Amino acid sequence: MLSGLAAAGAGVLAAPHVRAQAGARIVVVGGGFAGASCARALGREAGNLAVTLVEPNARYTACPFSNAVIAGLREMDGQNFGYEALRRTGVDVVTARVVAVDAETRRVRLEDGASLDYARLVLAPGIDLDLGAIPGYDAAAAAVLPHAWKAGEQTLLLRRQLEAMADGGLVVIAAPANPFRCPPGPYERASLIAYYLKARKPRSKLIILDAKDAFSKQRLFEAAWTELYGGLIEWVPLSGGGRLTAVDAATRTLTTEFGSHRAAVANVIPPQRAAAVAVAAGVADRTGWCPIDPVTFESRLRPGIHVIGDAAIAGAMPKSAFAADAQAKACARAVAALVRGREPDEPKLINTCYSLVAPDYGISIAGVYQPRGGLLAEVEGAGGVSPIKAPPSFRAVEATYAMAWFRTITDGIFG
Repeated sequence: MLSGLAAAGAGVLAAPHVRAQAGARIVVVGGGFAGASCARALGREAGNLAVTLVEPNARYTACPFSNAVIAGLREMDGQNFGYEALRRTGVDVVTARVVAVDAETRRVRLEDGASLDYARLVLAPGIDLDLGAIPGYDAAAAAVLPHAWKAGEQTLLLRRQLEAMADGGLVVIAAPANPFRCPPGPYERASLIAYYLKARKPRSKLIILDAKDAFSKQRLFEAAWTELYGGLIEWVPLSGGGRLTAVDAATRTLTTEFGSHRAAVANVIPPQRAAAVAVAAGVADRTGWCPIDPVTFESRLRPGIHVIGDAAIAGAMPKSAFAADAQAKACARAVAALVRGREPDEPKLINTCYSLVAPDYGISIAGVYQPRGGLLAEVEGAGGVSPIKAPPSFRAVEATYAMAWFRTITDGIFG
């Protein structure tokens, strides 16, 4: 198992080395918003340093806007991005999976037996789903009750199930406790599924079973649900019996402490943790996430390894694509300074998160973050949310901004 490889000695990593490039090598593991952005920024920051991105997939499938795919508002092709442009910047992109990290010798081993030495390692591994956290929910159950929390086939599976559901069917979304990737995501998903149901299957209903008593942009979402969808959406908080305690995939039954719900379509979003390679590298703590220095993003558990994106414990900064991109660029600057023996500058990071409640109805939240007390803390008064009362024209503009943001960030990283 990966978790047993973190402390592996050099003997375990005795496979032939990849030929060394000129200058010190910075290795980035993970080709999503955080990793690909960091590799690109390092290529600009690092000068004569060699930058290698290691990613197991030849193409990246983006999670932002995948809820629109589920609701039939967008096709999956628009979620897929390649690494050709990144290669043209001089970054060496290796399509392989990392199976071991030796922090002592500063070496990573790939599944094909090759290995890469590094001066600094940046991990941007994303998340793993804790499929064992909910009794009855495992990989086989996910094929019936999709999580769709990693974009791809699961996204399309949930879409097909909604399309096949008879009018009048019950859709149930189970949302996890914090922390997890994209805090507003389950509620945007509920909104866009409700938009689909209202148009195509108006006798249907949607229930959100929640393991929390509050959620991101709650007032905005609930006001929009009242305005657009009437009683179609019901939110059941933790205190009202919303926490999922078991599932039965065969009958599509979701059980809570207060009762059970038999769904026509069930979307179970399980608890999450840093991906397995973070455990292999020894940078994840008992929470399952990775504690970091907020200035450099260097691991507090393994010197020379930096962690960015969803896997990191980033204090008040949420786990979002915008945050991942911001952390990636700050980390690149810090790494470039460290390998040159310089003191990194203290970063100030921005996150903006857009959500669609309908195709022409957007809402947002923004924050500014800086290191304080060993964590990334929100700068008081520097952020904000969409106004609770706004005309349709304002909501339409925010929806346009959301789409423009997605085009801009993907063009900047993958284009």
